[in-house]
Amino acid sequence: MVSLRCKMMVQSELEKLGLKFSRLDLGMVELTNDLAAAEQLALKENLTRLGLELLDDKKSILIEKIKQVIIELIHYSDELPDVNYSTYISEKLNYDYNYLSNIFSEVKGITIQNFIIFHKIEKVKELLLYNELNLTEIAYKLHYSSVAHLSNQFKKVTGLSPSFYKKLKEKRNINLENL
Repeated sequence: MVSLRCKMMVQSELEKLGLKFSRLDLGMVELTNDLAAAEQLALKENLTRLGLELLDDKKSILIEKIKQVIIELIHYSDELPDVNYSTYISEKLNYDYNYLSNIFSEVKGITIQNFIIFHKIEKVKELLLYNELNLTEIAYKLHYSSVAHLSNQFKKVTGLSPSFYKKLKEKRNINLENL
């Protein structure tokens, strides 16, 4: 569950099945009662039909928590932390970072660092689209050491420079307006 829409879909399914919960956050639900086997199966089937997954093993749950911390930090937080990401994630989840990193890489097939980079670039795309900040401000906001570092990472991930990406989006918007 990484979006508000997913959260609303899960809440709806829980209510349809008459399952009471005390907390519903992105990526996590705390139920007030234990699920019977039939209830768990029904919930799993309903969520699968919606393209969502019910996680019940500890590694998968921990992976989702790591992803949730990163996504919330990059996409929904106004300020990135002053500490490095590894320290932040480790403190937030109360686990040694090496342990988290090893499990994440083992299960997801990519490093936490690459996951962070991917989401930072997605945030850069979003900020470029809204056209509210220039590249220098974006680099500062997302804690890049320089605009050159941001640009190099952006090109490595997308295959395009940030300025070319922005021009493509502007050209696409102009074409759509002429339809």
